[in-house]
Amino acid sequence: QVELVESGGGSVQAGGSLTLSCVASGDTASNNCMAWFRQAPGKEREGIASINTAGGSESYADSMKGRVTISQDNAKNTVYLQMKNAKPEDTAMYYCAAAPRDWIECGVALSENGATMEYWGNGTWVTISS
Repeated sequence: QVELVESGGGSVQAGGSLTLSCVASGDTASNNCMAWFRQAPGKEREGIASINTAGGSESYADSMKGRVTISQDNAKNTVYLQMKNAKPEDTAMYYCAAAPRDWIECGVALSENGATMEYWGNGTWVTISS
């Protein structure tokens, strides 16, 4: 079992940057696929980026490549999502998720919109104002 707590959300001006954090506790060693998803009002959940915490392999949704970076601090059991050049359409609830997946499956999880992820945080809301 893993508990995930996101933080770092809030309001950012368009064109600005933000960093979200996800602190994991519990069986983090087994649940080595960590990923970020988001869901805007009236829209489906979409994958943003994932990382295999055992080997560090990163995957990104095509729509987000170049604007986001996922990283980890294993000593703090924390995964980060950095976003630059934020746009109003990035306004959404951002969720952290975890699951026991190898690095290939961890990347695939993004395209499945998190259907195979097992543990979820409560989310952190991000508003990008124009």
